[in-house]
Amino acid sequence: MKIKTDQFGEIEFDEDLIITFNDGIIGFENLKKFILITEEDGLFYWLTSIEEPGIVFPLFPAAMLEEKYPAEDGYDVFGIVKLSKEIAEITINLKAPIYINHKEKIGFQKIIDNDKFEIDRKLFIETKSE
Repeated sequence: MKIKTDQFGEIEFDEDLIITFNDGIIGFENLKKFILITEEDGLFYWLTSIEEPGIVFPLFPAAMLEEKYPAEDGYDVFGIVKLSKEIAEITINLKAPIYINHKEKIGFQKIIDNDKFEIDRKLFIETKSE
């Protein structure tokens, strides 16, 4: 199969890489089929719709930020990243994570009912040199 994306150009992939989100993603409930793109030495994963290749969600592993983040057996957990030209403004949504089971090729999104997890948590900590 092939799709053409703005970010990565034309991508060829095997059908067995398609991850199905039966309920879609909040705000994009009509999109059900995605592939997860990674770049060598890249920081993010790119959840790309194969139905509308212009729809791409940058993802970051939630466990890298929160050691005891709510997990589901067999699933990797990602927060959706809101990118910005300013590194200090890049945030991650830990309130409504994406869960992906790579073996079963299924995914879902759920809202975590815990105020500890923010919608716009800063992904990078700004440090000041002296």
